[in-house]
Amino acid sequence: MVEFAPRLMPVQLDAEGGAALRARIEALGVGVHLSRATQAIVAGEEYRYRMNFDGGEFLETDLIVFSAGIRPQDALARACGLDVAPRGGVVIDGECRSSDPQIYAIGECASWNGSVFGLVAPGYNMARNLAAALAGQPSAAFAGADMSTKLKLLGVDVGSIGDAHGATPGSRSYRFIDEGGSSYRRLVLDASGKRVIGAVLVGDNSYYDTLLQYAQNGIAVPADPSALILPQSSGAPALGADALPDSATICSCHNVSKGAICAAIDSGCGDLAAVKGCTKAASGCGGCAALLKQVFEHELTARGVAVDKSLCEHFAYTRQELYALVRVEGIRDFDELLARHGKGHLGCDICKPTVGSILASCWNQPIMDPALVPLQDTNDTFMANMQKNGTYSVVPRIPGGEITPDKLIVIGEVAKKYDLYTKITGGQRIDLFGAQLHELPLIWEELIAAGFETGHAYGKSTRTVKSCVGSTWCRYGVQDSVKMALHLEDRYKGLRSPHKLKFAVSGCTRECAEAQSKDIGVIATEKGWNLYVCGNGGMRPRHAELFATDLDDATLVRLIDRLLMFYIRTADKLQRTSVWRENLEGGLDYLKQVILDDSLGLAAELEAQMQHVVDRYECEWANALKDPEKLKRFRTFVNDQRADPDVHFVRERGQRRPIAAAELHLIPVTEEVL
Repeated sequence: MVEFAPRLMPVQLDAEGGAALRARIEALGVGVHLSRATQAIVAGEEYRYRMNFDGGEFLETDLIVFSAGIRPQDALARACGLDVAPRGGVVIDGECRSSDPQIYAIGECASWNGSVFGLVAPGYNMARNLAAALAGQPSAAFAGADMSTKLKLLGVDVGSIGDAHGATPGSRSYRFIDEGGSSYRRLVLDASGKRVIGAVLVGDNSYYDTLLQYAQNGIAVPADPSALILPQSSGAPALGADALPDSATICSCHNVSKGAICAAIDSGCGDLAAVKGCTKAASGCGGCAALLKQVFEHELTARGVAVDKSLCEHFAYTRQELYALVRVEGIRDFDELLARHGKGHLGCDICKPTVGSILASCWNQPIMDPALVPLQDTNDTFMANMQKNGTYSVVPRIPGGEITPDKLIVIGEVAKKYDLYTKITGGQRIDLFGAQLHELPLIWEELIAAGFETGHAYGKSTRTVKSCVGSTWCRYGVQDSVKMALHLEDRYKGLRSPHKLKFAVSGCTRECAEAQSKDIGVIATEKGWNLYVCGNGGMRPRHAELFATDLDDATLVRLIDRLLMFYIRTADKLQRTSVWRENLEGGLDYLKQVILDDSLGLAAELEAQMQHVVDRYECEWANALKDPEKLKRFRTFVNDQRADPDVHFVRERGQRRPIAAAELHLIPVTEEVL
């Protein structure tokens, strides 16, 4: 990492914060070069490029990535003769009006008081003010924006709030420095010592939300302000929702205040989804979701409305509480749980799949057992993902992405025989689409005979363990990533959980398996394995966090056992590991205490529970194929073996795909269709 300034992130961090960030980054194995002005990039001698620095020093490398920030696109404004700021950007006033009163500018191309704002919230504010002005409605003039920011740099928490450098005359600071852990926190107060005007955080952002509320809303600090940054079990002493004024900004992306949320509740928004839809709060980056929920529940309580945290109308418990009841009392079916702790007779589409998942996580009974089938959703019921045209996909497990030529041939033969659309997935497996319900047992019979198992692509369970080729083939690999991936997938296959789980194992720090975007990521080192946890892709991607370093094989597996079972025990229904981690009081440090230090004394119990699940594994499709009663479910028509006559395909790029609505005229009109 090469930086022109004398410290990293010089705008956001002070000298001590920059030093702490540097120490943490260097601990990851990344070299840091400060105060380096690159004069030229030329061909290198040992590596591809050489960066020549001012003063005669140089650095050689194979790849250079520039991080240059934003630059306003103002070429059109210049060509039109509009005023442009010295450092670029269309000059605007508080009404977002340029030097030509008929032309406005908003967002990153605009310069207000010499500043260009590269965040989404100021752009939204400009757009909101301008829209009101154009509509002839009253609006406040744009008066700048809070550039406070919370982010991760190479997985390291960094936060900067307000006057982070204490530049305000008369300001005073409190600092907490942990050189051993490379953590740093600075609290900046105004001259009176009663108001927070800035803060710097490196290593632990659990303090950020509380400090931001103090700074944004002028809340009086405690008698001992240092308590706001001194080590706590879960960050700074949390502000209750009642301490926030109505003007407090809850959602900075859409500038939603606490008062706006209260108004939405008073207007009839009785649940969190309705509040989000009315105010747009938590619909931007999503970082305010936890605070929004806290405010919402507090305001309901203040209005005399009981906050019901029941799973559904049949169970007055949360998922976590139901899990504990099932585990402690040894309950093994839904009817028994409903009789002991619920009400009603049938259950619903909320509690039944939730309980089904809990029972599978605890006891790992075949989901096609008669008592468990009614609890499953469509995909689990037929052990295949239903597609848009009513057909199903078939995904055999290919552990670690490793497959023999013979097995590849079998997949090809099956796909050809049943005319299935074939695609390689992002998780190193082969997906076969277009199977009708009655064909599923026939297809799986051939696949299982060839040595395949179900890939659980249909369940909230372990999906894949992606891997690179590792030290076996790759000249950069330092550990056998394929062997470890096979071991992990074999151990956790069939593990049911609140949400789907994805793993990856990389054989070196080049990270070809993309382990740091997975729920469980493993990266090889010269000394063993680094473990990363609680990442995910999808709609809201999250970078996995470094959890433990240089682990041997046995310790790695033991820690994963504990973490996954603790997640299964404490997570909410349909909650990803990343969201679960974000909602844990105490954050990553607390999770480390529980899993690494066994602070709750649960380690042996969690390991034993995982071993029970592992020992009871059975391929669900193999189990179903042995039972004629279970196979009766796989018929399009109860009293007829025919295929579904309403399923139609067209051919494209050599394979068949579902026919689109606009192509229905292509279906041949036969007596059967009529």
